[in-house]
Amino acid sequence: MTMIQAITHTLAQAMERDPDVLVFGEDVGPNGGVFRATDGLHAQFGEDRVFDTPLNENLIVGAAIGMAAYGMRPVPEIQFMDYIWPAYDQLVNEAAKMRYRSGGEYTCPMTVRTPYGGGIRGGHYHSQSGETPFAHTPGLVVVAPSTAHDAKGLLHASIENDDPVVFMEPKALYRAAKGDVSEGYYKEELGKAAVRQEGTDVTIVSYGSTMPMSLKAAAAAGEQDVGVEVIDLRTIYPWDKETVLKSVKKTGRLVVVNEAPLTAGFASEISATVAEEAIEYMEAPIKRVTGYDTPFPYTLEGLYMPNPNKVMQAIEEVINF
Repeated sequence: MTMIQAITHTLAQAMERDPDVLVFGEDVGPNGGVFRATDGLHAQFGEDRVFDTPLNENLIVGAAIGMAAYGMRPVPEIQFMDYIWPAYDQLVNEAAKMRYRSGGEYTCPMTVRTPYGGGIRGGHYHSQSGETPFAHTPGLVVVAPSTAHDAKGLLHASIENDDPVVFMEPKALYRAAKGDVSEGYYKEELGKAAVRQEGTDVTIVSYGSTMPMSLKAAAAAGEQDVGVEVIDLRTIYPWDKETVLKSVKKTGRLVVVNEAPLTAGFASEISATVAEEAIEYMEAPIKRVTGYDTPFPYTLEGLYMPNPNKVMQAIEEVINF
């Protein structure tokens, strides 16, 4: 399956398994969504469980919180992550704090699906990567799959999680990421990274849209006898720092790759943690390969985004330090 097929398949499977799972958002009903992620679900499950909403992200997330508080498991879609910000207050001040403020009496089992990132020439209003503010919010889980297999397993785990999840889907990989996906039910553990490639010389940590370019750079480095270990976080928060620290203690070098701007991005959190907890193992400064501190440009998208050459340059810099 492609990633988009895996997501559609998973939503249908989750709705078949649990009548309390609902899907709603802008154009997700009969139209099947702007990326066709919900294609066919309206016909299969009907208007009561798959329905369109007004163009009002605050309303979409607020309604989902109310449903979740009453025991349902809503899966609202925010059409582009760039437009999630009208719902930011609902997510960080209501959904994320539901369990805490009620002393555990209520939970908020909702999964907000939203496509993020560039690579489709969407311009500055349809290409941003907004994971960091949500990863900064205790009570939210933030997920970003990079493969079709993980998209299914992580989405099932998110829908069944009793706390709210922001499920970030790399739109550039919707049809580019294709692989074997079991049609049977399975889950992938939230908060657990995957080691995509083992190596002894450099560690790359990435997630979502920048994983394929990280693997390409690792393959190129391998041709130069540089062993690169590639870690896919999969869950941005809570992130699997144990797997990352174990790797950098082995390799002594770290390159972190993500698409969001450099300053205060999640690559900085990973870098700071490694500097605090494994500095005595490091043989070179940590390198971050990210977007720039500018709005996402339409005409210069290729220049703005990380790519295998930029990652390879960072690998060479830490090896040659």
